[in-house]
Amino acid sequence: MFWENFVSEIELSEEKIVKKDILKTKYFNIAHVNLGKNQEIPPHPEPYAVFFLVLRGSGIFTTRKGTLSLREGSSTYYEKNAIRGIKSNEELILLGVQDPH
Repeated sequence: MFWENFVSEIELSEEKIVKKDILKTKYFNIAHVNLGKNQEIPPHPEPYAVFFLVLRGSGIFTTRKGTLSLREGSSTYYEKNAIRGIKSNEELILLGVQDPH
């Protein structure tokens, strides 16, 4: 697989949060997540670990220890079953690398 300009090919929506799986393997999954301005994924646990890289925009990321403010080029990691939440300050595009599930 090859993407000339990965970010320009991402589906955007002001009405809903968009998550699209890019690659699913035996060892890991890669997905992109797009949140429009002021959209939120409420804090919740997930049964898999995930690494998020902010490709564009900024947002507040909730962890069990509090919140982090991340912007383009920043990243965070959530362990399996960890509480995670995301609220965008502006359009927010993330690359997620997850445990397989």
